[in-house]
Amino acid sequence: MAEESISISSKIDPKFRYEVIRMPGGEKLLQCFQCGTCTSDCPVARFSDKYRPRKIIRMAQLGLREKVLSSDFLWLCASCFTCTDRCPQGVEVASVIRVLKNMAAAEGRIPEVFKVLLSNLIKTGYIYEIPESRIKKRESLGLPPLPKVNIEGLNKSLQGMSIESFLKGVSEKGREAKLWV
Repeated sequence: MAEESISISSKIDPKFRYEVIRMPGGEKLLQCFQCGTCTSDCPVARFSDKYRPRKIIRMAQLGLREKVLSSDFLWLCASCFTCTDRCPQGVEVASVIRVLKNMAAAEGRIPEVFKVLLSNLIKTGYIYEIPESRIKKRESLGLPPLPKVNIEGLNKSLQGMSIESFLKGVSEKGREAKLWV
């Protein structure tokens, strides 16, 4: 399993690492000495050749802002904190990755699948649209109806979060997102 090398030609932003360490959760970024424990223990890395927490941390340390914030693999983190629990340097790897995701989101770099899930949440109160056939199947099996969602209350709690800006480009047709895993 060969790791993809980081291209030297990628534009380096020497201030990027300092932006990350100023954010809550990113403070210990520079303490990582690249031992690889985070990647070897990561349950997602076991099943995806694309996802390597160690590589994400290294790109952030090197100032490869564009490469790390535009990557699709950044979003594969399951936030299980196994990497954080096992890091011999006490680097909060999962928190650093959360900081990087937040930075990417602030720049509008959110994978389509997450936009669709957010759109569904706002529309139905659930992250997945539940088809009428599923509701009828529940009834035929004698299962209780799904809990009612207070959509108005949900949307009220999301006010002021600029949710619309995150949903730009979400297609109404089919509401299906393609996963890139």
